[in-house]
Amino acid sequence: MVTDRGYKCRITNIVPLSEHERLFQLRIVDPRERELFAFRPGQFLMLEVPGYGEAPISISSATSHREFIELCIRKAGHVTSALYEARPGAFVAVRGPFGTSFPMEAMQEHDVLLIAGGLGIAPLRAPLFWINDHRDHYRNVSFLYGAKEASQMLFAYQFEEWKTVSHIDLRTIVEKPDEKWTGRTGMITSLFEEITIDTKNTWAIVCGPPVMFKSVCTHLDKLGIPMNRMFVSLERRMHCGMGKCCRCMVGSTFTCLDGPVFDYWSVMNLKEAI
Repeated sequence: MVTDRGYKCRITNIVPLSEHERLFQLRIVDPRERELFAFRPGQFLMLEVPGYGEAPISISSATSHREFIELCIRKAGHVTSALYEARPGAFVAVRGPFGTSFPMEAMQEHDVLLIAGGLGIAPLRAPLFWINDHRDHYRNVSFLYGAKEASQMLFAYQFEEWKTVSHIDLRTIVEKPDEKWTGRTGMITSLFEEITIDTKNTWAIVCGPPVMFKSVCTHLDKLGIPMNRMFVSLERRMHCGMGKCCRCMVGSTFTCLDGPVFDYWSVMNLKEAI
């Protein structure tokens, strides 16, 4: 696809996920453009709300779905606030996809450990769906998901499907439980105590707030997983998607061109990346 112009999309559905997050389903209007659109797990789009501007959003849908694009969006700024006023049937535009992706083929025939904190589950849905579409190519898959509060946990309606259909070992935890929460309480790193990790054959993907990267990846490093087999997404640094505005720069690295997906060894050598 041409990335310097927008492709007209219709909002077909809006799914409330929490007080601050919604899942928007978009359908590219032109049938030919819809058929040509393709992306890799970990890439992002520039979403345009006419009259308000653009915002970079990670793609949360399956690469195999051609009929719609799913974007999990938090109301956090001028563009997303305007989008929250839209209703199904409204039109927006997308540019992209942009950026690097998770090396899903390299992970084949290995164990995969997926770790998400809060809204970090949004970019993790694409590799989750990829694994589901190619489940016989992967060994044991574990998914650890943590949130500050139970009410902030996203996509809970899919948890049973991922466990029973995709055969993924899913474990959840919250930092501040309410009276209804009956699961694990604490930091996400405490979930490592519940799973067995074959460090010689495990690849890890970590998505969430930057502060989580250090604690989780440091823990994985101590366990013995090489940093070049840990991958993180710096999608929160994305801006124009094309390296023109320079707002995504870390040193001499354009994270929107060289990222948003990096192995953790590269991140450790990017000063102030997290």
